[in-house]
Amino acid sequence: MILSDRFVRAQGACRALSTASLVRLITEIDDNGTIPPRGLASALPDLTPHHVRRATERARDLGLVRVRAGQGLSLTESGLHVAELYDAISRWARRFAYPAPTCDFAGRIRHTLALLSAPQVLSVLTKAQPASGHLPVSEEATRALAEVWTLLDQWLRVYEPTLPFADVELAA
Repeated sequence: MILSDRFVRAQGACRALSTASLVRLITEIDDNGTIPPRGLASALPDLTPHHVRRATERARDLGLVRVRAGQGLSLTESGLHVAELYDAISRWARRFAYPAPTCDFAGRIRHTLALLSAPQVLSVLTKAQPASGHLPVSEEATRALAEVWTLLDQWLRVYEPTLPFADVELAA
């Protein structure tokens, strides 16, 4: 199957947004507000300093966070949209017990983004081809996943021109 630019961009976005430490950073700021200067380690105690640094660098590179002098690390408009996307993914994944009935938040996000980046799923969600019996989730789950795809696609249409996807590996 030959993938269009739209598919390739969606796959890049899924890879870029799927690292567990990035998911933790974005949801921490979304749930609890700006992280004060020198407060990252205490806000994300389950992550190593290396993972915190990498997540912060990735979030800055993707334009998801900004540092304001004296205030700390906060979400940009793009970061707020990604936080909404993560919440929608989590709701979908819990509803359909994906990837398993018991899974942590970051795991659900990562696995669902990997699912969204699968060519056969993207083809169905973008209506490039009809659904076949070979999808990894039920027809009902696929129909509901279309709502998540719409959020990702909207985010891409607005922010993708400035996003660096080339060097990111799928983290699922």
